Amino acid sequence: GLNNNTSLVIHPPGFYIIGFQTLPFINIYFFFLAFVYVVTVLFNCFLIYVIAFTRSLHTPKFLAVANLAVIDLFLNTCTIPGMIKTFIVKDNFVPFNLCLVQMFVYYTFAMLESFALAILAYDRLIVICFPLRQHAINTLRAMSCIIALSWSYSVGTSVFCTSIMTRLSFCNSVKVFSYFCDYAPVFRLACNDYTLHWSVSSVLSVLLLLGPFLFIIVSYICILVTVFKMKSVHTRMKALATCVEHIILVIIFYVPLLSIFTIGFYLRLIDPDQRVLSLSFSSCIPPCINPIMYSLKTKEIKTRAVALIRRTNTVAF
Repeated sequence: GLNNNTSLVIHPPGFYIIGFQTLPFINIYFFFLAFVYVVTVLFNCFLIYVIAFTRSLHTPKFLAVANLAVIDLFLNTCTIPGMIKTFIVKDNFVPFNLCLVQMFVYYTFAMLESFALAILAYDRLIVICFPLRQHAINTLRAMSCIIALSWSYSVGTSVFCTSIMTRLSFCNSVKVFSYFCDYAPVFRLACNDYTLHWSVSSVLSVLLLLGPFLFIIVSYICILVTVFKMKSVHTRMKALATCVEHIILVIIFYVPLLSIFTIGFYLRLIDPDQRVLSLSFSSCIPPCINPIMYSLKTKEIKTRAVALIRRTNTVAF
């Protein structure tokens, strides 16, 4: 009987992406996203360039920041140009294999973004809670290993999730209600059993969003305990100041996503268009803000930026 089943898997030529149907003025939002994309590319490339060519920034913290910048570039490149093609150029057809590729890339980098924020929390935790041993614990080599692990884990998980998609048959609708080839909206269109996909996506969203998020919260509890033990107010403020940009990024990334997941995925109380809007917003905005936060908060990066601008001006004149 097995052969009958396997020969019955029906893959459509592709899917039609339909989202944002009831929202007025939605084109303004896409032009805003196009601007966000340009900023994402410019700032992240600049950040990677500065970190790569500044010896004093070859530290575990800035290796983690550069990792985040690379992830940010990919995350927005995988969705924003596609959204502009779909909703502004009105070309919303995505071939089946390309759909799986987009799904794979998006989820790999969304997971990596989550891990990258946890890695930056780990960096702050070691620096503040173990100041005397930080250089022994948090070496460049250790940081490289942690980053490499997060990449292999994310890629492996995404390969698995995307490959089980090929077992589904699509014989009814091929209209994906999202802003890209999104996992749950695609498997819900299948006409055979998708219990496995539902379980996988539930378990993974909990592991990959909640896991790193809880780790970040625990890290900050440890950091606060350590900070309150410090004698002088000045040292306390100084220690906490090094965490500000990271805390802002964590809030921008996790709060919208966690609320969409709890309200939308489990309670199903969210209007489909609102879900698409808030999900696209919460995945497109952090990659644009991250590099700006780190550029503004880091003296070395600011000085490099000023030097570069001066050099460009001298060349121009």
